[in-house]
Amino acid sequence: MEKRKFSVDGKSASQFLMNNAIYVVLLVLLIVIVSLSPDFLSLNNFKNILTQSSTRIIIALGVGGILITEGTDLSAGRMVGLAAVISGSLLQATDYAYRMYPHLQRLPIIVPILIAMIICGIIGTLNGVVVSIFKVPPFIATLGMMIIVYGLNSTYFDRPPYGAQPIGGFDPKFTHFVGGSFGSGALSVPYLIVYAIIVTVLIWMLWNKTRFGKNMYAIGGNNEAAAVSGVNVTKYLILIYMMAGALYGFAGALEGGRVGSATNNTGNMYELDAIAACVVGGVSTSGGIGTVGGIITGVLIFQVINYGLAFIGVNAYLQYIVKGLIIVCAVAIDIRKYIKKK
Repeated sequence: MEKRKFSVDGKSASQFLMNNAIYVVLLVLLIVIVSLSPDFLSLNNFKNILTQSSTRIIIALGVGGILITEGTDLSAGRMVGLAAVISGSLLQATDYAYRMYPHLQRLPIIVPILIAMIICGIIGTLNGVVVSIFKVPPFIATLGMMIIVYGLNSTYFDRPPYGAQPIGGFDPKFTHFVGGSFGSGALSVPYLIVYAIIVTVLIWMLWNKTRFGKNMYAIGGNNEAAAVSGVNVTKYLILIYMMAGALYGFAGALEGGRVGSATNNTGNMYELDAIAACVVGGVSTSGGIGTVGGIITGVLIFQVINYGLAFIGVNAYLQYIVKGLIIVCAVAIDIRKYIKKK
């Protein structure tokens, strides 16, 4: 009897470790970082991590919805770059010597941001159409779109009279809109964190409190069963990709303002970071499973790793190795859980 009890406890412990292996590994990494540099545990550092995570959270929430439908989006990073370049070119200060549009009057900040969101939303819609109507695998459809968007962005970016020069000199109001904060001192809250919170709340409500979210999970769980039950799969897939594009557009505009400049390479590889964060945060590669809280956790985990390893002076190339190992482990654990359920 005692032996059986030990066996059950061992099985439970094994199950717990399998479900939380990534978090255990990351906790160990965090302990190592703190032991090497106790200064890492400061309010200012965590504020910096949250600020840097803000645009990544918005991008990951867009990618996450697509992953839940058993899709993927390799064009996300390039859309972020396109949005940064377009919004940045329309939000340069009127007295900046190298303006892309020298005679353009000052625009309300929201207008260029909306333009970027609409353009990226249209691109996302095209992704959705190719995937849902023409039945092109999401990997191939978004890979092609990634290349197309980069070409469009590079063409726009490399226009006369100044050619391929970084777009900077932003309107001070835009710089404050992105880089400002509520309050002052150590307890101040950057606007970027507030924007990320607002987007997070809206997406959480959409996924958990509306028919849209219910149908999104249904499509990811079983595409054919969802169609039989009356879900317009084509319509919802297009909407999901369109919404993701709009989120990339918003994040891109904010990212350009956060960095202080934009080029045609802004946002490069962001899609892989977003996909990795979603997977580490519990979004299943098999579709139908994923939460907003998990995605945010995944983003924060990677930002803590990036910031922490850089903080203790780990070589940047070694950081890629650590991130790659974490991604592979997360997917391996996810697949193992999926096979076990079957």
